[in-house]
Amino acid sequence: MRIRVAVTTVVSGAVVLSSLAVPVAAQAAERASAATKLSSFASGGSRTVRPNDSLGNTKFSNAVVNGGKDIVLGTSGTKSVVVTYTAKDQNGVALTTAFLWQGTDSSTTEGITGGLGTDDDPDCTETATQGVYTCKAVFNIHPATDMKDNGVAGTWKLFLGAWDLYANASYNDDVTTTAIKKAATLTADATPEPVKKGRTITVTGKLARANWSTGKYAGYVSQPVKLQFRKKGSNTYTTLKTIKTNSTGVLKTTTKATVDGYYRYSFAGTSTTAPATAPGDFVDVR
Repeated sequence: MRIRVAVTTVVSGAVVLSSLAVPVAAQAAERASAATKLSSFASGGSRTVRPNDSLGNTKFSNAVVNGGKDIVLGTSGTKSVVVTYTAKDQNGVALTTAFLWQGTDSSTTEGITGGLGTDDDPDCTETATQGVYTCKAVFNIHPATDMKDNGVAGTWKLFLGAWDLYANASYNDDVTTTAIKKAATLTADATPEPVKKGRTITVTGKLARANWSTGKYAGYVSQPVKLQFRKKGSNTYTTLKTIKTNSTGVLKTTTKATVDGYYRYSFAGTSTTAPATAPGDFVDVR
């Protein structure tokens, strides 16, 4: 079994996976039956436990997290993330549940490094094909309380569970993956302005990213950032050079002034941090 009922506590404060033992919208008899079956498997049962496993007859497909885009979180506010998927079971589907989790093994506390649950049960509607349901789950993520550990930035997995109309339980703890990344900010300031043609321009800036532990933005050190230029009247930026941020995330480099235009810095992002591009700073060349 891929879960340990009522023992796996995660970052968000929800009990990831173990909540399957307490379906909210099913009838009382179905709840009791499902809980009994899940508890049996969780305590050892007759099934060999392996990471990234599944159980039951309900099959999940077409899962899309956040429209296929990375989930980017700053340090405050609420990010609503929509997850859509299809659930298929010849015995019908009474209820589904969804979790986002990170780790190597959802059956142990040590194997889970982060987890997020939904406020409400996913909404599922049966299609014209009997036994096939389209479902939607909404995750309301609060960085200030849900993402206290900076180490959880990166790849997360989608866990889906279901009960059919006869209270038989199913789940898949690795239906698809998504990336939860830290938001980044980037600035650029070109001086002097105006400047004489052929003179040197100095472009400074700073790359910072969300620090979920402190609730503030901090300089992102030793990161490659491109200095780009767009000629006045053009819509296209070209890369002049690539430099790295210093020990506090600061950028500083020089270039020659040739024509009027805009200078900016652009950061491609990493596996844990979203891309960022500074607004172009205009320099008048005389």
